[in-house]
Amino acid sequence: MTTAPHSRPASNDVKGSLFARFAAATEIDTRLLGMAGALLLIWFGFHFYGVLLKGEGFFLTPRNLWNLSVQMCSIGVMATGMVLVIVTRNIDLSVGSILGFVGMVMGLLQVEWLPPLMGLGHPAIWIITVAVGLSLGVLIGALNGVLIAYLAIPSFIVTLGGLMAWRGAAFLMASGRTISPVDSNFALLGGGPYGSVGSTGSWIIGLVACAAIIFGLFAGRANRRKHDFPQRPVWAEVFMGAFGCALVIGSVLVVDNYFWPKGIVKKYIEDNHLTVAPEDLFIAQGFAYPVLILVVVAMLMTVLMTRTRFGRYVFAIGGNPEAAALSGINVKWMTVKIYALMGMLAALSAVISSARLTSATNALGQTDELYVIAAAVIGGTSLAGGVGTIYGAVLGALVTESLRTGMVLIGFDTAVQNIVVGLVLIVAVYLDIIYRKRTK
Repeated sequence: MTTAPHSRPASNDVKGSLFARFAAATEIDTRLLGMAGALLLIWFGFHFYGVLLKGEGFFLTPRNLWNLSVQMCSIGVMATGMVLVIVTRNIDLSVGSILGFVGMVMGLLQVEWLPPLMGLGHPAIWIITVAVGLSLGVLIGALNGVLIAYLAIPSFIVTLGGLMAWRGAAFLMASGRTISPVDSNFALLGGGPYGSVGSTGSWIIGLVACAAIIFGLFAGRANRRKHDFPQRPVWAEVFMGAFGCALVIGSVLVVDNYFWPKGIVKKYIEDNHLTVAPEDLFIAQGFAYPVLILVVVAMLMTVLMTRTRFGRYVFAIGGNPEAAALSGINVKWMTVKIYALMGMLAALSAVISSARLTSATNALGQTDELYVIAAAVIGGTSLAGGVGTIYGAVLGALVTESLRTGMVLIGFDTAVQNIVVGLVLIVAVYLDIIYRKRTK
């Protein structure tokens, strides 16, 4: 480490060096800290705006935070795949339409096609539906990849055509009808009172997550020692462990403080022949299934991007496609696999979205592609390629959904919401340009 030998740093420089030393010791991405700060600013800003406007805050409540966590899952799942697409210098404008088409096919499977063959309410209907939906998503994504890689059609054109074609196909599948209701077991995947793990399940998940964080820190130190890599300071390890566990436990406390609505509690009492009064029974929601799906997807995608040869190839292609090809990477086949994965994640989002609505409509996933791209870019994925993180994309999805939710609660109409999210996207790209210039 070099220092300026004949000058005394100003107070601002001292503060900067302290922050730099903290970031270096904890190995926290500074852009991640910036996004986390922006998220907190959005949350507290909307909350205190409610206090000033209505006399009470409406954003930082267990009910709103629980709903926010469920609402961002569909975008978050697709954003993890969009990172790979953008890192390799491509784009996918068709994900929203793929979501709508796959959602319509799955709706027809559950409501009109499978029940006559298997019987209404057959327990395997939802399993077959999910399997068919994911497979269809993989095929559509692979088709996009083949057109881009082997026919050399620009990804913008291929996926723009897919945006229009698959949306039209979804309309033709059911002649514009709304297909409902979906299978009751399938509907659980969308969250809701019965689509959550409850208080006990949430605490089990929280404690397991904390144990995994602590184990990961110890395993990381052992692995660094084994390969003679420099160790992080002990205080940094303790800080990261305590901070991570605090986030997990805080999340458990939030979801466990959002209870079933009284109407659903009353029906639950009637169905189970209980004698307790509805106002005396409090049943915690806990973590919703879509949130758990997003967490699992984010973890698997992070491992794929950081711990496998596939992930190294993705970043190599994004850094320099020609050099990657000369080094022996099959860039065309990798492109097909990346788009196939993107298609599968869009189909998984279709499962979450249609299950949450308990129906399939032609409008399902409309304009979602814009929010998915925005989430990835706001989360630090560079449109120039070669740079991007999964956790950044998930955080970006949380930022965009927080903006939308807060503006809905305030009473802003859709036009204003689109303007604000668009401006935030432009600012995010501008900040990425500045960041890349400073790191060259």
